[in-house]
Amino acid sequence: MDPGFLAQLVSVLGAENVFTDNVSLADYSHDETEDLHYEPEVVVKPVDTAAVSALLRLCNTHHVPVTPRGGGTGLSGGALPVYGGVLLSMERFKAIISIDTENLQATVEPGVITEEFMNAVDAQGLLYPVDPSSKGSCFIGGNVAHGSGGPRVVKYGTIREYILNLEIVLPTGEIIWTGANTLKYASGYNLTQLMIGSEGTLGVVTKIVTKLVPKVQNTVVMLGSFAENEQACAAVSAIFRAGITPSALEFMERRGVEWVVQYDDIHFDIKDGINAYLMIEVDGDNLDAIFKDCEKVNTVLEEFGCSDVLFADTAGQKEELWRMRRTMAESVKSNSVYKEEDTVVPRAALPKLIGGIKEIGSRYGFESVCYGHAGDGNLHINIIKAGMSDEDWKNKLKDGIVELFELTAALGGTISGEHGIGLVQKDFMSIKYSEVNLNLMRGIKNVFDPNGILNPGKIF
Repeated sequence: MDPGFLAQLVSVLGAENVFTDNVSLADYSHDETEDLHYEPEVVVKPVDTAAVSALLRLCNTHHVPVTPRGGGTGLSGGALPVYGGVLLSMERFKAIISIDTENLQATVEPGVITEEFMNAVDAQGLLYPVDPSSKGSCFIGGNVAHGSGGPRVVKYGTIREYILNLEIVLPTGEIIWTGANTLKYASGYNLTQLMIGSEGTLGVVTKIVTKLVPKVQNTVVMLGSFAENEQACAAVSAIFRAGITPSALEFMERRGVEWVVQYDDIHFDIKDGINAYLMIEVDGDNLDAIFKDCEKVNTVLEEFGCSDVLFADTAGQKEELWRMRRTMAESVKSNSVYKEEDTVVPRAALPKLIGGIKEIGSRYGFESVCYGHAGDGNLHINIIKAGMSDEDWKNKLKDGIVELFELTAALGGTISGEHGIGLVQKDFMSIKYSEVNLNLMRGIKNVFDPNGILNPGKIF
């Protein structure tokens, strides 16, 4: 990096917010995406919107790439500085500015850890239901950037339903608000929704206004056991057809549960002949109504071959089951060389998706551990190297992944439900989107970022 530019950077941000030491560059060269490292040339940690504006204005003038970063928990390489340049960490934007209990809104900075925000809202008797599995370490700004979901999307919706307004800094340094702090918005193009899921390619979010809802009083968690994956997946859409909308509905394969039990020392009896599980959470204020819904769910599960249903109604039992589901990604990661894909289909197509995944794996020689948010059709596919040779893993696996995404698209789905496109999925975008679609996206990028400095090399 040009010493003159670096000196200007220090002048704009202050030496205490600019880092060029080897440890910092290494720490910010990776996220949770498997085996990828790209070192920035400098890491910056501004403390307010004005500093972000000055930074982007300077970088835009000198055509220096800027890669925004949240908590570093991403799984698509979206926060990796593939062209070096400046790594913009938002970790010092960590204020919960206000919780408005009258209008059921909150204003927060993007560096707030999602779970800390959820807990602060909960203390006011309210609920922010967007809870990705990494909620204990991910930032709410990263959730906005990736359009995050989590288990409770099935009832409460994704983060798109909870973001009312955003303060953003454009790549040219201008500061704007994207919308209004209102539940309705019909005033021109919806820039707020455009920013959600844009993965830091259009602007840098510096303030977030969220919608909140009243906190429910009670939850019950059920765990249904099945002999076959397809049985469990077929039961999912049937639960909704029976008139029940669970607050969460998660699918787990036996192998994933076995690895969790080994990894996290969870006490759970894995019975012979059981190969798949559905975890169903039902919430509400009236316990009698919840249990009636659970009885209906139980009836549906039995119709699809469920052999056993565990009811967890104490806090400890529920926490144990949720811990089993939330630590599944880490347990898989600790056991094998793997790649994780993030498919989503209409939920009635889940049996065909899971069957197709296993068939493709058998032809290419890889194994898979699948789990995810079955209630909204979002299945995480952990591809396990198993007996594949190093050569096949390196050269043939991509063809198998292409087939997985082609199957997903043929079933009416798409190639990412909540992890985003970033760096690792961009080569597959043409499976789902035509060149007309992609050129429209490129045109939007060019309007916001004519010099292409902001998170270059991602999505397209």
